[in-house]
Amino acid sequence: MKQPIPSIPLVSIIISTYNRPIYLKQTLESVVRQTYTNMEIIVVDDGSLNDDTLKVCENFKTVTYVKIENSGGPAKPRNVGIKKAKGKYIAFLDDDDLWIETKIEQQVTILEEHTDFGLVHGYCQVIDENGKLTGKIVGKAGSAEVKHGDVSLRMIGNWTLMTSSVLLRKGVINLAGCFNEKMPPAGEDVEFWVRCSFFTRFYYLNSPLVYYRTHQHNISKLNPNYVQLPLYLKQVLKFQKNEDNITSKDYKKLLNNLCKLQIKRLKLNKYKAIRNLFILNKFWFLKFDNYKFFIKKCFIN
Repeated sequence: MKQPIPSIPLVSIIISTYNRPIYLKQTLESVVRQTYTNMEIIVVDDGSLNDDTLKVCENFKTVTYVKIENSGGPAKPRNVGIKKAKGKYIAFLDDDDLWIETKIEQQVTILEEHTDFGLVHGYCQVIDENGKLTGKIVGKAGSAEVKHGDVSLRMIGNWTLMTSSVLLRKGVINLAGCFNEKMPPAGEDVEFWVRCSFFTRFYYLNSPLVYYRTHQHNISKLNPNYVQLPLYLKQVLKFQKNEDNITSKDYKKLLNNLCKLQIKRLKLNKYKAIRNLFILNKFWFLKFDNYKFFIKKCFIN
């Protein structure tokens, strides 16, 4: 690997991992192949059950390895990595995903040239457990403008960022806070990016940056913990409303987005989803679109 060039910004790459040494090795290889060179790589091991993860990291001289007690999800490992990070820019990479070689170089160039944007993100090409392209794409906007600029009023309840695709300024984290460790391990990345959206503009790079791996051990969207996500997102909205960052009209609009998101979670746990609907808005059913959507999800799907 080339020696870092001190004159260009340091990028801190944070990889949380748990019991995936084979995938982790491939992930780290995709990092050291980056055309951008001034990087530090921080691997936070969330209590893997053997030393295989450490052995993988020892083969990469540029890796700082940290092991913590198992927390059950990526929020705490990412926060540990954030506290250790020295870079101007932060990137998160899941331990089973891969980066294209020019990812960081492209993104640093954008953030250096566009100082009014706090982060840059893109979409992912899907690979299978063997690393073969499936032909599927995730995280691509139907219209690039949707995911570009001030997205705070059009993101929540509709879409999120592909975490492995993001490069952001560390200063954004200082404003928005770290990942929410009080959440169950499902949707903590969604909640984090929603908070960030109220503090900075997002630059959407309409090109693939990541190979997103699908396999049987992914945290599935069918994870029952996702049923609680809308309640945590409501807390974000309430805070922003109390800070006068959003109007009452926008608050009601975004809260209704969360009601629809909650209805989509009916199949995970029907009782909790219905209970949560009334916590979100006790009059949610008076909006005809919500009621019609509820009937469709509850009895047709």
